[in-house]
Amino acid sequence: MPTFQKLLARIAEAFDQHRLPYMIIGGVAAIRYGRPRLTDDIDITLGVDATSLPVVQQAASEIPLHPRVKEVQAMVEQTNVLALIERSTGIKVDCIFSFTPYERQAIERAEVVTEGGARVRYAAPEDLIIHKLVANRPVDIEDVTAILARSGDRMDRDYLRNWLQQFASVLDRDLWKQFEALEGTRRKT
Repeated sequence: MPTFQKLLARIAEAFDQHRLPYMIIGGVAAIRYGRPRLTDDIDITLGVDATSLPVVQQAASEIPLHPRVKEVQAMVEQTNVLALIERSTGIKVDCIFSFTPYERQAIERAEVVTEGGARVRYAAPEDLIIHKLVANRPVDIEDVTAILARSGDRMDRDYLRNWLQQFASVLDRDLWKQFEALEGTRRKT
């Protein structure tokens, strides 16, 4: 079993044991729903806020994952991210604290996949697209295009429209229009 899958299984087991709601996002999830590509980290959205840092640190230590910074508390307070590393492989793991209504719903919708004997929770394709369009980096747009090429006909467009329009009002960017343009490009090919 590849190294990433083994680590994902250990993370899933530890987070489940500590009752930490989560979903895998980022490049690892994009590979699952889109296309093979390089990634050197695992991004995880946690369904808890930063007050749960001690529980997350305990779960991380059992995996074992180690902090990538000395001032963990300060970093989490400033960024809502716990930056970790699995030392034997060098794989970085970023745990993002969040407990917004959107994240709560996205975590509930996560798809459970058995990997390495563990039940790993991946963001649903729609939620991964939302994350990627909000981030809006070139690699994120490529990931959305690949996800649409593979899963576009199965997308819950009402769910996507609802959340993309809500985020658009905050970001002052028409995310739904951007999604439709990417979807239209996929249909032309």
